[in-house]
Amino acid sequence: MKGERHQARELTLQALFEIDLAGHAPSEVMSRTIETGNLSPDGVAFARELLDGVIQNREKIDGQIRHFATAWPLDQMAVVDRNILRLAIYELLHNNKVPVKVAINEAVELAKSFGADSSPRFINGVLSSISNLATR
Repeated sequence: MKGERHQARELTLQALFEIDLAGHAPSEVMSRTIETGNLSPDGVAFARELLDGVIQNREKIDGQIRHFATAWPLDQMAVVDRNILRLAIYELLHNNKVPVKVAINEAVELAKSFGADSSPRFINGVLSSISNLATR
């Protein structure tokens, strides 16, 4: 059984995907997405915190992705991979409430569930490079 924080990350990823792909308003997307989940008030608060954090820091986060994933231009990257990276980079560099290994593992698990076959390895590589720089 998946933990509630993992479920909150999944819902946040789904919201980020829709926002990125369709350009819908973040608050409307998250409200609608949360209705589909079975989260406690704490889980809902965590999901909203993640979404708000990614949205508020998106420019900086995208800069990190461009820097560490140079082989893949941001606009050519798979939408799901791009948003898994955004979510994980927010947790790694801006939120700092979970250990680095947990943030990376959660991102890899999301990539296994929602990405292509090569997504987990790609996500792990980019996040490992970022975490190595961040921990120096």
